[in-house]
Amino acid sequence: MTARRKAIAQISRLARRAGGTAAANRMVPEETPVAFSFAGTTHAVMMASPADFEDFALGFSLTEGIVASPDEIEAIEVEDHGAGIDIQIRLKDQANTRFEARRRRLAGPVGCGLCGIESIEEAMRSVNPVGASQLTLQANDIVRSVKLLSKLQPLHAETGAVHAAGFYLPGKGIVMAREDVGRHNALDKLAGALAKAGIDGRSGAVLVTSRVSVEMVQKTAAIGSAVIIAVSAPTALAIRTADDSGMTLVALVRGDDFDIFTHPDRVVSGVAKHVA
Repeated sequence: MTARRKAIAQISRLARRAGGTAAANRMVPEETPVAFSFAGTTHAVMMASPADFEDFALGFSLTEGIVASPDEIEAIEVEDHGAGIDIQIRLKDQANTRFEARRRRLAGPVGCGLCGIESIEEAMRSVNPVGASQLTLQANDIVRSVKLLSKLQPLHAETGAVHAAGFYLPGKGIVMAREDVGRHNALDKLAGALAKAGIDGRSGAVLVTSRVSVEMVQKTAAIGSAVIIAVSAPTALAIRTADDSGMTLVALVRGDDFDIFTHPDRVVSGVAKHVA
């Protein structure tokens, strides 16, 4: 059965203000457990906004390296079990064989003091190199992209409590955006939406409304983009990882101001063309 849930709920609360306290309503985001099951076995469970499930499943599969392309997925089935959402992902033969080998490798024996080493290596997996990208952005592209993304966040506009990820094409603006209570989830949903639409990740920049952790860099590289733009700050590991992969990391975008932490040559001065 296909899952259909509301992403926003209306709740009542007591609002205390300088003029006093009164009962009032507020819109808040929903979050629900979303399980990704491959070959009938649960691989991961995320707390996520109940929307864009197929984008989420496809994007997670791509950015986590479970599949190399959407063609390796045979089917995605979304089931609502009340307590949460189960997304059954059926992989084609070669991809399924790789996934089974990966799962056996990461399933260390109970009580083994060293069995976590491979899981640590998995978390610190090598990042796709993007240094060969010819993408360049005007300084005004960066400022404009963040402003445009702020207009494509309906859930955040109502609740003030969700993250967004967007994809910016120079000369065109934001061509795709997704929201979620989780910053990683929003980026996974964006990755899936781009793949479904056939948009080449190498052609533009990824924007996020959160801080930049190493996972965000890994997922951006999996998308194929050589530029990540964030409104908040990056971690030291994210900076090192972006630098090693050849990615331009721009963060702390505040009005016309921003900081470039790695590979600044992709950002040039000048005035970008107006995009709607």
